[in-house]
Amino acid sequence: MATTKRSLFLKRRMRVRSKLRKVNAGRVRLSVHRSNKNISVQLIDDVNGVTLASASSLEKDLGVVGKNNIDAASKVGAAIAERAKKAGVEEAYFDRGGFLFHGKVKALADAAREGGLKI
Repeated sequence: MATTKRSLFLKRRMRVRSKLRKVNAGRVRLSVHRSNKNISVQLIDDVNGVTLASASSLEKDLGVVGKNNIDAASKVGAAIAERAKKAGVEEAYFDRGGFLFHGKVKALADAAREGGLKI
């Protein structure tokens, strides 16, 4: 049976999320999505089903429109940390989805931690 990259990605994403939900019940989720051209992140309250804050490299005020590099990821991470403070969120758990925790995803998490968000 041939496994595609997409099926392996979806399998890894479900494994990561199910483990995180067991450990971090009741906390806000910091969900990351990375495409080839952009990176975005959301603070999601799964209990109420509401997105509390979001940031993306598509936003013009961040100055990284259309870029998907480590600098853009760190700016997005700093922006989400600032918006989380405004929303009253100090602590969240990091949901990397099916993405590996290195490079851009790691830069985003480190910038959010430096901004004061406990991940």
